[in-house]
Amino acid sequence: MRTAFGVRDSVPRPRPDLPGPAWWCDGLVLRPVADTVLAAWSAGAVEELAAAGVDGLRLARPVRASDGRRVVAGWAASHDVAGRVEPRHDDVIAASLRLHRATARLERPRLVDDRDDLLARADRAAFGERDIPLDPETGGTLFAELARRRRPLERPSQLVHGDLFGTVLFDPADPGAPPAVLDLVPFWRPVEWAAAVVVIDALAWGGADPGIITRWSHLVAWPQMLLHALLFRLAVHAQHPSCTRESLQGLEHAARLVGSLLPA
Repeated sequence: MRTAFGVRDSVPRPRPDLPGPAWWCDGLVLRPVADTVLAAWSAGAVEELAAAGVDGLRLARPVRASDGRRVVAGWAASHDVAGRVEPRHDDVIAASLRLHRATARLERPRLVDDRDDLLARADRAAFGERDIPLDPETGGTLFAELARRRRPLERPSQLVHGDLFGTVLFDPADPGAPPAVLDLVPFWRPVEWAAAVVVIDALAWGGADPGIITRWSHLVAWPQMLLHALLFRLAVHAQHPSCTRESLQGLEHAARLVGSLLPA
């Protein structure tokens, strides 16, 4: 695999400050991928964005193998970008909005419609497009209660990254450096929804202060965006085999805060 990406003689060094397993090899970062189709699409999309540039963001430029493939034997490569994941939640939301100004020019990929994985099912359930079985003990009951307060989102959809929490990098050696994005997890939803997902994740698992909700309340249809994002994460949690009643507590905390913004 290292031969395919041109770093055969490099000694791999772990990059524990990146999300998920990753190894540094002579200026490249090699990462195993669970979904080769998704990883190949993401690499192509990031290549397209990087060619035009994204204002205020750094992108981890993908590296193709010697035969032109973007994924080899379950591994993908990119040029290294300095940084690590930090709990700078508001900066991640701002990065989301900047990223999605750029992804607005990308076409809807077939992948969005063809996917039937856990995230795709949760997304469709959150928007009332599909009924799926949800474990009542790990989020299904709360999902059903909140879904009754759901209203249609009158906002245009576009390609967005729906899983930015815990994946945006900040360079501690250069505080002024733009944040870095490694890849794309595609959804076809409003940009405000993608920002709301970051808020829900930050409240549930990142220790964010409750004020993060009001700091972004200028975004259009914000209470409903938060509700749809919360429903999405509840649907993910209630499907996931490793989630427990205890791990639901963070989402219950987020639900109390979001619920206070919604009409009774």
